[in-house]
Amino acid sequence: MGVFYRKYRPQAFEEVIGQDHIVKVLQGAVSLGNIAHAYLFSGSRGTGKTSMARILAKALGTTANDLFELDAASNRGIDDIREIRESVMTSPLESKYKVYIIDEVHMLTKDAWNAFLKTLEEPPSHVIFIMATTELEKVPETVVSRCQTFTFKKPNLSTLRDFAIAIAKKEGATLESAAAELVALLGDGSFRDAHGILEKVLSSTKDKKITRKEVEVVSGAPKAELVKNILEAIVEKNLEKGMKAVGQASESNADLKLFAKLILERLRFLFLLRLKAGMDDYIGKQVSEDDFKYLKDLAAKAGPDLTSDTLLKFIEAYDNSGRTSVPELALELALADTIKI
Repeated sequence: MGVFYRKYRPQAFEEVIGQDHIVKVLQGAVSLGNIAHAYLFSGSRGTGKTSMARILAKALGTTANDLFELDAASNRGIDDIREIRESVMTSPLESKYKVYIIDEVHMLTKDAWNAFLKTLEEPPSHVIFIMATTELEKVPETVVSRCQTFTFKKPNLSTLRDFAIAIAKKEGATLESAAAELVALLGDGSFRDAHGILEKVLSSTKDKKITRKEVEVVSGAPKAELVKNILEAIVEKNLEKGMKAVGQASESNADLKLFAKLILERLRFLFLLRLKAGMDDYIGKQVSEDDFKYLKDLAAKAGPDLTSDTLLKFIEAYDNSGRTSVPELALELALADTIKI
């Protein structure tokens, strides 16, 4: 786990970003003393499930001596659960509650689940289980029904972008808007991944003002101008320009799946602007001022054949990127299908 992730992980409910729906309920439960004996936190990786579990334990006044953490990915057998079953019978050393945080709980074996279920059915009054999973569908229904369940949302682009800017500031650096946007995209809905990318970028340069170019170099992301070349090729129906951009991205060893993702994200904005769908304010918050002006100008030139079908072709290209021995092929096919001469 990265240094930044440990350094800046939230320590209190007030510091949690983007999970207000969960914070409000848990804070209320703690203040009223309405504590459940089993919680189940689900959501994709890096959304703050384990951090929230620790914050809840802390809010309940549980000390380190009465807090137990188990990673079910590596401790998934019946013996591990038997240890817990024995441990829960003893009273807390210093706190009102003994709290057990079980991460990646869906990894437990069937026998382990069966053994654990008995403890979940009748837990001692001094015990609280907080389980976390990235795959809720793999948790037995008999377990889910005995827990208070909370679903963690993926942070959106603007949340991750603001988050990256704030962390950089704490490190004495400034992220240019376009650089922060790329960190957010690369973070892909995960605070942890955004932390990791930012840490890599800041450790690789002495500059205190970080540009998008520096993020591109460190992450292997394709250059922004190549994404623009693809968009222009689609609007101008210039197949050669589009194919050249794909070739240049490939020659520079850019990650072509990421390239397809960046194209798709910008193409969506372009499509919404062309539709005049009243999304200008939303898009303006997602991109830098210069990029918004660029997209508006390009959308004004786009014809009615920039349709949802165009987006679908590039969704397919994104899905198919990396599936063949020729990484460029998916994007080349999408361009050829879109720009019919």
